Amino acid sequence: MKILVLREGVHGTNASDYAAELRDRLPDHDIVHARTPSEERAEITDAAVATGTEITADLLDRAEELRLFAGAYAGHGHLPLNALESHGVGLTNAAGVHAPNIGEYVVGALLSHVRGFQQAYRQQDRREWQPVPVTELAGSTVTVVGLGNIGQAVVERLDPFDVETVGIRASPDLGGPADTVVGPDSLHDALAESAAVVLACPLTDATRGLIGDDELTTMPTESVLVNVARGPVVDTDALLDAIRNDRIGGATLDVTDPEPLPPEHPLWTLSAVQITPHNAGSTPRYYERLAEIVGTNVDCVERGGWGVDLDNVVIEP
Repeated sequence: MKILVLREGVHGTNASDYAAELRDRLPDHDIVHARTPSEERAEITDAAVATGTEITADLLDRAEELRLFAGAYAGHGHLPLNALESHGVGLTNAAGVHAPNIGEYVVGALLSHVRGFQQAYRQQDRREWQPVPVTELAGSTVTVVGLGNIGQAVVERLDPFDVETVGIRASPDLGGPADTVVGPDSLHDALAESAAVVLACPLTDATRGLIGDDELTTMPTESVLVNVARGPVVDTDALLDAIRNDRIGGATLDVTDPEPLPPEHPLWTLSAVQITPHNAGSTPRYYERLAEIVGTNVDCVERGGWGVDLDNVVIEP
């Protein structure tokens, strides 16, 4: 089976590294890395699988044997979905690739808040030896909004810290690893009991502005908010007001609204806020994990044909 790796890498990385991972994972297959637009146009004519960050309608028109496009991102809104369907090309995504490292990011953020690391760093800069107020994760309640791959990874990594976890998902009947799983209608009940709230949900019409003034008022005054979802899930002005007036204890934001956050934005000036530049998902193991998803699906096709169930399917091949 010929598998074509398109030219663009993930977040500026080199797609040749991805091709190398696929060759290691699928040594008996023809893995071709197209490095130029002309190579893409030539090589896609007889490829059964193409993979990369995006594919154009022009390339699909040239693809005579293509059955599957394996997207290198978890999201797929930027892809020509109608063109894929009209050409009979299936689509899978990279959901789950980010989960382990974002899980670690969230645990690190929560520990930083409860152990007072940010204040300790500021005191270190001033060479000031003073006690730092601290609390513990143990015995607290953490609510995770969104129980997809990332939300589940967060809950699993919190388990050794002896916390009570509440998971909020659109379909609570699906369950999950949290101690309690509830629907969105129980959001305020969960917020009221939470020492920390982690946002790991997709940005949809239902989640845009999900955390606003009412929700921040419901949270205990010592609680912290961690956003690894999307910036617009949080009402930024309401968050600013809540932290400035000590209505919550602080926040860690890997995503913001607006994004990138302008240098003059007041969020930068708040000592209770930690900001990272949307890199909670960064990991040197991205291509290794992506190659495992693609390799597993190729193995399934080799054994059972294109009618088998594949992982991470968005459009059936």
